[in-house]
Amino acid sequence: MVMNRLWPTLLLGLWLSGGQAAKAQPTSLSQQNLDAVVGYLTRTMDTTAQAERNPRYVGVQMTTCPIQIRGQAAQDGVYLYQEQALSDSLESPYRQRFLHIALSTDATRVESRTFKPSMPDVWTGLCQQAEPVVDAIDLGDLVCVVGLRPSALGYVGSTPEGGCPVNLRGAVRLTNTIVLHQDGMDTWDRGFDVNGIQVWGARAEPYQYRWLEDPWLKDGQ
Repeated sequence: MVMNRLWPTLLLGLWLSGGQAAKAQPTSLSQQNLDAVVGYLTRTMDTTAQAERNPRYVGVQMTTCPIQIRGQAAQDGVYLYQEQALSDSLESPYRQRFLHIALSTDATRVESRTFKPSMPDVWTGLCQQAEPVVDAIDLGDLVCVVGLRPSALGYVGSTPEGGCPVNLRGAVRLTNTIVLHQDGMDTWDRGFDVNGIQVWGARAEPYQYRWLEDPWLKDGQ
């Protein structure tokens, strides 16, 4: 499809134009922007449509839900739990994270701060609970930050220059560009080894997550 072939250029253009605009005229964001980003993220999404169209991609489901934090933790922003699993192995997620969504100190970005729990298996299926609660001490280590800004499509963001450290399937560095939009999320998630060679992740097009109906949301939400 033409749109799929144009995605690399479109994503790069959105990010560069957004970054240049922010440098020229920093825009102060508000709670409304934070709430909008949370709204985009707190859904169940999957890549089934993409996998059916392109055999190089597999079906992956991403589930994200709000959680309450008990104990000493940052009081601003919103905390989320997120897990990713192959669509045919939902009971065995391969990636589990806690997210802290908050405005940056200068209020020019909505930051998604990613924490890696030390015992991820404990949290499998957390979003199925009516009111998930997590102790602050169990959030784990901060492993990455993505800064998001409003764009023509919704919100676009990227990892810091140089990416974030990772130890996964031969990669030591992770980079990501994310676009949140009305149909879901597109993410250009890539891992690089010590020589700077990409060893996994999106190549020809981003992972295209599309929203599904959320079983834990009440009617009217």
